[in-house]
Amino acid sequence: MKPRRRPLPALAVAGVAVAAVITASPTAAGPVPDVTSVLAGPTYVYKVRAPLGVAAQDLLGRGFDVLEDRDGEYLFVLGDAATGTGLEQAGFSAVVDEVLPAPQWAPPKAKAQVEAADIDETYYGGYHTVNAHWAHLDLVAQDHPDLATVVDYGDSWRKTQGSGGYDLRAVCITKKNAGDCALDPNAPKPRFFVMGQLHARELTTGDVAWRWIDHLVQGYGTDAEVTALLDTTEVWVVPIANPDGVDMVQQGGDTPRYQRKNANNTNGSNCSGTTSSQIGIDLNRNADSHWSGPGSSDNPCDQTYKGPSANSEAETQALQALWRGLYRDRRGTGVDEAAPADTTGVVVSMHSYSNLVLFPWGWTDDRHAGNDAALRGMARDMAALGGEEWEHGQPGEVLYNAAGGTDDWVYDDLGVASFVWEIGPAWGTCAGFFPAYSCQESTFWPKLLPMLVYAAKKAPSPYGG
Repeated sequence: MKPRRRPLPALAVAGVAVAAVITASPTAAGPVPDVTSVLAGPTYVYKVRAPLGVAAQDLLGRGFDVLEDRDGEYLFVLGDAATGTGLEQAGFSAVVDEVLPAPQWAPPKAKAQVEAADIDETYYGGYHTVNAHWAHLDLVAQDHPDLATVVDYGDSWRKTQGSGGYDLRAVCITKKNAGDCALDPNAPKPRFFVMGQLHARELTTGDVAWRWIDHLVQGYGTDAEVTALLDTTEVWVVPIANPDGVDMVQQGGDTPRYQRKNANNTNGSNCSGTTSSQIGIDLNRNADSHWSGPGSSDNPCDQTYKGPSANSEAETQALQALWRGLYRDRRGTGVDEAAPADTTGVVVSMHSYSNLVLFPWGWTDDRHAGNDAALRGMARDMAALGGEEWEHGQPGEVLYNAAGGTDDWVYDDLGVASFVWEIGPAWGTCAGFFPAYSCQESTFWPKLLPMLVYAAKKAPSPYGG
């Protein structure tokens, strides 16, 4: 595996000396990176020796905020100054890899009711709030009634509790004919589905969804590729799958919250609110495809907390009901069973970061999906479109195993081709959960547009060649 992060000495700052966290415990033997000084700050990224396999799963199982990033034998953990001590006590060798500067922005208005003016509501240099996203969907449907249909597919956890919250919303985009955009798995057109911000802090994914929607509705009739796609395919977009969590992120002001999970505080109301102790359930560990397996946590304050039971969350239940309304069940129950070659549909869940294309199975790397060859081939093609820095594989082959994910559920339950994109480099201006907004236009969108078009074109026959 090629190196994924900058050399640690590049983080040294003249005149500032901060002791790195370095341990050498029997359970984590081997060389550790050398570092002498880093810029002090409130949020740290630790480089932790955790090779693929037992060590990686042990690190995840202890509840650290492990990032979707790997550099050879090393994983990366987000935390505060105390996290280094916790890693040492758990027996891991770690160093401070970098310290994240606090992004600067003014917090948006705290409200859940969408108004027309909210479409211009942004934070952190241009990222759109939940209110803006929902206003955008309404405007797209109003301006393009022959192409776009907005679907309310459920309520966020806070809304189910009568404590604010949001509708859960999707948009179907196609050249409408009879039967199009209905929640009917036997619909006449194949369907490509893409969603963002299931993990709230992953800002790039919501912005990509916004741009993808505009690219489609603005290109129909003028762009031959878009026109052909929408004449034959339904494109479904959920720009924000975890709006309560996104609201927590966007309300952070000059010190944004690294909120990953939803807002459900009934199983951990005493969490401290730090990067390593947050309320909520990880919606990408809550699905009932091998729920409670590797890479998930029993601790309600951990970032990978799986929830009290499989499919316990309003957001998880709503997504699964939506997918069952869009796709037929084409696969048996056996781990190795394949969906038929004529199965239609592709689902992409966008995450960040580390430039990876992942596919089932996520809960294990010892078993391959029945449609592994086709899934692996598509992943290879999408990674190639992303650029030479992109990699592909089952999660346990390139990162770590993680059970209860939506991508596994879609394939496991329905047989539909399902992928996770981890978008963004591991270092530089455009790295991390909060890249500069200018990166969306300059870096991410030019690479992701070809990947989106490719995936959408595969919806009629992902397994048939």
